[in-house]
Parts: sequence; structure tokens; C-alpha cells
Amino acid sequence: MEGRDERDPGFDDWFDEPEPPTETNTGVGRGVYEDADEVWVLPDDEEPGRPREHRDIVIAGRTLTRTQLAIIAASLLALFFAILAAAGVFSGSKATVPPVTTQTLPVTTQQTTTQQTNTTPSVEAPAQTLAPGDTGSQVKVLQNALIHLGYLKSKADGVYGIDTKVAVERFQIAKNLAEDGVVGTQTLAALQHTLANQ
Repeated sequence: MEGRDERDPGFDDWFDEPEPPTETNTGVGRGVYEDADEVWVLPDDEEPGRPREHRDIVIAGRTLTRTQLAIIAASLLALFFAILAAAGVFSGSKATVPPVTTQTLPVTTQQTTTQQTNTTPSVEAPAQTLAPGDTGSQVKVLQNALIHLGYLKSKADGVYGIDTKVAVERFQIAKNLAEDGVVGTQTLAALQHTLANQ
């Protein structure tokens, strides 16, 4: 085999692995391969001293290991399947709905009788105008009306004194009347109206 090139081994090296690239030995280009097209292995970008399978993953600012990420994924899958099972997706047969039965009840009628109730107030207003210093049964009626409405706290004694005058003034203020402590025509009408509408 004369005429053959000495470098040619005499067989087809098409399927042979190429030689690994070599790094340049210069200080400037350290870590750079001479022939970049024939780089078969990517350089590792992991931290020194930390194995590749223990590299952390950051999700939403939280650092998770691959083990923690696998646990979270398994939990989410289990939750998803539990929801599907609760919804009845995995049941093979449809649940039968019990038949609806209606029960008829006997109709009963009641006859109610209405009685007309007396609309007169249980507490009445005085029949005349009154002023401080008055005494008698009409003052006692006024005092009972003011006690019933919550304006007078003392007992009805039939004497139009200071307590009764103050109670009348409080009533007049509540009804937007002139505050004079005297049961005049307007105060008497307001008192009769209030007692009638209770």
C-alpha cells in the first residue's frame, strides 16, 4: 500500500469519537476551548463542593430543594385527585335519587271571632290646662300620664310642684313645644295625642 498517507489508518473513522477539545494554556484565554464547534460537554455551572442533584430551586423568593419540590408536587397531585374523588368522577355508577313522595295533609279550618277592643288609652290625659301650683285630681291624672310616658319619676301626689314642672318641660322639649312647664292648650293636645297613639 504504497501511495497511502501515513496518517491515514486505513479504515473509515466516520463513527469514531472525535478527540476531546483541549484548553489553551495561556493565562488570558484560560477556560476557553480552541475549537468551540466541537465542544460535546457543557461546562458545569454548579457551585463548587455541592453536588448537582442538591442544587436549590427558587420559587417566589423561597429556596426549595428538589426533594421539597417533589413533596409539594406530590401533595398537590393528591389534593387534585381527592377533589376529583369527592366530586364523584371516579365512581362507576350513578347514584340513584330516591323517589320524591309528597304527603297530603288534611285541611282544617278554624273560625276565629274578632272582638272589638276598647281603644281608649289605659292612661288618660287631663281634661283641662294646668300650671305649677295647681292641686287636685286633674294634676294627679297629669302626673300618672307623665309617669306612664317616662317623664316623671316621683309618685303622683296631686300637687303640681317642681318635679311635675320639670317632667312637663322634658315632654315639651321632646315634642318641640315651647318649654315653659305649663300644660297649655298645645301641650295638652300633644299629651292627649301621644297617649292615644300608644
